[in-house]
Amino acid sequence: MDSQSVNAALISACEQGNRAAAERLLQEGASINHKDSAGRTALMIATQKNDVPLAKLLIDAGSDVNARDITQLTPYLCAGANGFHEILKLAIAGGADMRSVNRFGGTALLPSSEKGYLRTVRICLDAGIPVNHANGLGWSALLEAVILGDGGRLYGDIVEALVKTGADIHLPDRDGKSSLQHARDLEQTRVLNMFQGENLKPHAVLQAQKLAAKDRYDDALHLIDYALEEAPGDLDLIYYRGYFLSELKRNEEAIAEYNKALAIDPGAIEFYFYTANCLRALRRPDEALGEYDKAIALQPDAMFHRYHKSNYLRELNRHEDAIAEMDKLLAQQPHRYDFSFHKANSLRSLGRHEQAVTAIENAIANDATNPLYRLHKMQSLVLLARPDDALAELEKAIEFAPQRIDLHCEKASLLADMGRADEAGQAVAKALALDSTFPRALIIADGLRRH
Repeated sequence: MDSQSVNAALISACEQGNRAAAERLLQEGASINHKDSAGRTALMIATQKNDVPLAKLLIDAGSDVNARDITQLTPYLCAGANGFHEILKLAIAGGADMRSVNRFGGTALLPSSEKGYLRTVRICLDAGIPVNHANGLGWSALLEAVILGDGGRLYGDIVEALVKTGADIHLPDRDGKSSLQHARDLEQTRVLNMFQGENLKPHAVLQAQKLAAKDRYDDALHLIDYALEEAPGDLDLIYYRGYFLSELKRNEEAIAEYNKALAIDPGAIEFYFYTANCLRALRRPDEALGEYDKAIALQPDAMFHRYHKSNYLRELNRHEDAIAEMDKLLAQQPHRYDFSFHKANSLRSLGRHEQAVTAIENAIANDATNPLYRLHKMQSLVLLARPDDALAELEKAIEFAPQRIDLHCEKASLLADMGRADEAGQAVAKALALDSTFPRALIIADGLRRH
């Protein structure tokens, strides 16, 4: 096969999870960092599938864990965002850039804190990812865990891990509210107690958590089992038994534990989130969605389960359903710029760019100086073949964030596409003045010279 064919064959082998074929193709000269039409390397495909043996093979062969696809996602960031802790560890050992961010400005720590991936959060913190970094929404990992969490047992442990590593409970978001203020407004008693240094967990749980922190989940489970002999109806002990079982990939048993908790206290709806997570791990999406729905039926006006259901629907590429859930959330909280932002992204995925612009304009109305929303509006306007309007939005974004090198690069690229080469050169010169080594600026500058 020629180089193009062998490279395409490597991508195909990874799509099929065929590790033997991938290894053979690498020996035959396939490029380890070849990208498909979506900008994905073989490693990105293996990561998206959470195929740990294949990912290890590719990383050991030298695959770039920081290679970006067309959405600016890298295998390292992808692993963090999806709670794929085994691949995340391999990516970190393989040279991951700890300070790299996704297209929303978030490090690997932020989405894992948002989505409830405690083990991933701990790996990120142990790796030294900055704990107080804020994304384009203006939220740190702690703000994400409080605002988008439920203050329950899992999110309480995430908050505890973040605070112990130096997360600032007083760091304000773009509205001037801190995690402490959000926790008070949301009546997250467990989180507030933690902020005050109070720890009310049973002794057996504290000891088991120390073991779990060393990846000794079997030993942690045994400790909880002993404690449950004395207190079989203790919801904390039942939760941790379920959690440790899920980390051991014994998800059916974990579901049984969480259902036991719900039988004892039907109002403990946080446990539906845990059953949903187990069903997701078992690749049973319809049942997982059903667990979210059970919680929503009990508390239809609550945000938590509906928001995470919408998140999951987007992961499943069920964007119409995700938009329907987001519309319900926006009806309750129309000021939430993050809800409008997520809705706009789903609309763009469906090719409904006019509606995406309308959705992002709601985010802008509630956070007018945020360059993230202007940038995304600009991208939708480009897709609508309205380059002049797109350029106007980009100019506003730069006005609010003149030090953002990526915005100057966006401007240069857009001007070049519009045939305004001299102005594009001026824009990229501004980017290079801010950082003369910025890769994208150098690529754009080289392209302008060639043309």
